[in-house]
Amino acid sequence: MAKRERVVRMSVEQPLWRALTGYRVLTMVYAVLVFAAARDDYERPWIAVGYLAVLCVWTLVTLPRVANAASCTKRFLVADLTLALTGILLTPLADAHAQSVDGPTLPTIWTAGSVLAYAIKGGWRWAGLASSLVAVANIIERGHPSRDTVHNVILVWVASIAIGYVVEVARASERTLARALEIEAATRERERLARDIHDSVLQVLAMVQRRGTALGGEAAELGRMAGEQEVALRTLVAGGLTRTSHVSEDESEGAVVRVVEVDDEPDDGTPVDLRTLLAPRAGARVTLSDPGVPVPLPAAAARELAAAVGAALDNVRVHAGADARAWILVEDWDDEVIVTVRDDGPGIPEGRLSEAEGEGRMGVALSIRGRLRDLGGTAELVSVPGQGTEVELKVPRPARGARGKAGEQ
Repeated sequence: MAKRERVVRMSVEQPLWRALTGYRVLTMVYAVLVFAAARDDYERPWIAVGYLAVLCVWTLVTLPRVANAASCTKRFLVADLTLALTGILLTPLADAHAQSVDGPTLPTIWTAGSVLAYAIKGGWRWAGLASSLVAVANIIERGHPSRDTVHNVILVWVASIAIGYVVEVARASERTLARALEIEAATRERERLARDIHDSVLQVLAMVQRRGTALGGEAAELGRMAGEQEVALRTLVAGGLTRTSHVSEDESEGAVVRVVEVDDEPDDGTPVDLRTLLAPRAGARVTLSDPGVPVPLPAAAARELAAAVGAALDNVRVHAGADARAWILVEDWDDEVIVTVRDDGPGIPEGRLSEAEGEGRMGVALSIRGRLRDLGGTAELVSVPGQGTEVELKVPRPARGARGKAGEQ
């Protein structure tokens, strides 16, 4: 199975940059229409025509500049705001009555786009600087601060600073989320590796330790060394393994992409009959009871469920004694598959599981419960001292209609 986890998170800034691109185009058209509607009122309309022509060309040519944070450089921001301020200051030259009658400036509300670019790029401090310069230019253009002028200046100032602050908060939240995803990835990989190690290496070391102690002599020394390595490996599994993850930031697109890959055996998605994976578990002291028809599950789910059953049987063999018997019962329901593993051993004393986890012996916690949790299922363990232990494993499965063909094979 090739397990691949891919999380692609687009930056929260991207919608703002797209909105700003549309805003600049629309307000450019608006500025031209406002002039066209009142062109007879201008004493020097050629000044307005020349400025608006430059404004239109600049807006269309620089659209890629406001596509993302990387393209929107400081030099561009300075030039863009300079164009807006120039248009404001040229308004009285084109319209002699502009200082005595409240009316729009040549760039009209296009100026707000320049200020918003500062806010998205640099946060509320940059927005405050840009909006303050616009406020000064408007007061100079008007000659005296009228009520409408003050109202428009305050509106742009407050709105731009608020947007800048929101962008800064969003950036901080994205960094926190990215870190949380890395921690989650590392934790899940540590558990996966711990399960695999528990199912193989740790079981072998434990067996070598027991057999060496029983044989004595040089074998006892080998058993002692195996026990030391088992303890060291359990300590490593419990706290030292980390997940290999790759987190990259694409500044040109303002995106954060996280890709985590774990290579295992290939998986073509073909359903697997759970019975074929559990059949090798049956033996002289393990009885398998399953339905008379196939129990198809997705390949990954079937293998993990079979591995969890194997971990439960390993616990029976290790902790219940060589003479203990075990029974495996497979139940196939429409919405889930239930596998129950029961033994006739001495049972687990109360509190022993928590104590084992504290010692780094995480067979039940990781090899069983961890596997089932990754599949969206559950693992319930019931044990009464002197009456054996029962582990119930539940795995959700596709609706029966989705697996009908597999069940007919």
